[in-house]
Amino acid sequence: MLSKNIIENVISAALSTGGDFAEIFVEDKENNSINMISGKIENANKGRDYGVGIRILSGTNAVYAYTNDDSKNNLIKVAKKAAAALEGKNSEKKLNLNKKEYENQHLIKIYPGEKTQKNKVEIMREAHSYANNYNDLISQVVVNYLDQNQNVLIANSDGLYVEDQRVHSRIMISAVATKDGEKQTGFYGPGAHKGFEFFENMDIKNYAREAARTAVTMVEADYAPSGKMPVIIDNEFGGVIFHEACGHGLEATSVAKNTSVFANKIGEKVASDLITAIDDGTIKNGWGSANIDDEGHSTQKNILIKDGILKGYMIDKLNGRRMNMEATGSSRRQSYKYAPTSRMTNTYIANGDSTKDEIISNTEYGLYAKYLGGGSVNPATGEFNFNVREGYMVRNGEIAEPVRGATLIGKGDQILKKIDMIGNDLALAEGMCGSISGSIPAGLGQPILRVSELTVGGRKENK
Repeated sequence: MLSKNIIENVISAALSTGGDFAEIFVEDKENNSINMISGKIENANKGRDYGVGIRILSGTNAVYAYTNDDSKNNLIKVAKKAAAALEGKNSEKKLNLNKKEYENQHLIKIYPGEKTQKNKVEIMREAHSYANNYNDLISQVVVNYLDQNQNVLIANSDGLYVEDQRVHSRIMISAVATKDGEKQTGFYGPGAHKGFEFFENMDIKNYAREAARTAVTMVEADYAPSGKMPVIIDNEFGGVIFHEACGHGLEATSVAKNTSVFANKIGEKVASDLITAIDDGTIKNGWGSANIDDEGHSTQKNILIKDGILKGYMIDKLNGRRMNMEATGSSRRQSYKYAPTSRMTNTYIANGDSTKDEIISNTEYGLYAKYLGGGSVNPATGEFNFNVREGYMVRNGEIAEPVRGATLIGKGDQILKKIDMIGNDLALAEGMCGSISGSIPAGLGQPILRVSELTVGGRKENK
């Protein structure tokens, strides 16, 4: 991608005005996406992104620049222009690049480029057929396919020189059910840090029919009641509440600025004794996994909360300087156009001791949120609201009638303390997470769990 000689010259130029650390991030990424609506291909995009990012640190100050012209003269020019933002003397630091070796934990069997667009469309047509034929109420099916092959090279003035390859594959199935003018949508979007073998080994029928089943169930459901009540949140994508309402508050991006409700609370009780929360970038072929983060650190399994006690944060190099703490392999970015910062990888609540049946049977009345949808969060306060994509009332310890239109409203730090039962059926799901370093693949999950009291927004009176 870039020779060591060029890298050494660029880093020297970056340190020419007194920076104490310089880093180069080189990216070569192939993207492929296909969109199908009602069985017809609406658009297909295939492209390549290539570029170089140069970052310079001086204490807790940072300068970032990028370019897609990787000629030696241009890179040195860009590095010097970025360095001009810092005042100081030329660094005398001697550079000695050493290649970092590691064992690849995310083996790829079939690279996406080895398959034709026809192969990929066949998977999409299969998904469309299963969802569309599920029920006569299904009025539209949208299938989105994507694969990505990203190669990166990271080198810095500490002598690091490392390369990595990340391959992601995903299919997203949305089914719309229509009845009496009312429309409801079901969704399933599995993905992995894998190649085309991911599609060949998946149960596409199950995913497609599950999306359709949710849509049909909800279009025939009555509206949910409103009020405070116990809420049971199912596994997999149920973890989006912890990810959004709590996970972002545990990233050094906000902790270092003291804009997080979890800032300066390590060692304090921040959750129920039942809660152990983890961010793990080492899960083999996990959606948010990688061998190294985007600063070249090895990814880690980071214990964030243990038995309700805050144990640590997700930390990048720059914010680690501000916090006087070591980086945790949590630095990520969408592309070379973004400076890296602390981000989640695969974040989840660990298993508890209860079964799903025990949690439901011990709930006299409440809401069971089988699938969550979109929502909004204020990272500074942890205040959130999330739509319940598929919900049911719980009555007398049993799952009762389906309800639609429910919204969960609360604060992340408060909901952690009100979780009073946790299941033993941990499962992960896949999503895209946006922050100041762009949109990145992020895994999330949890076992089924119960919040003793949570505000539910609905259209009916709570009875």
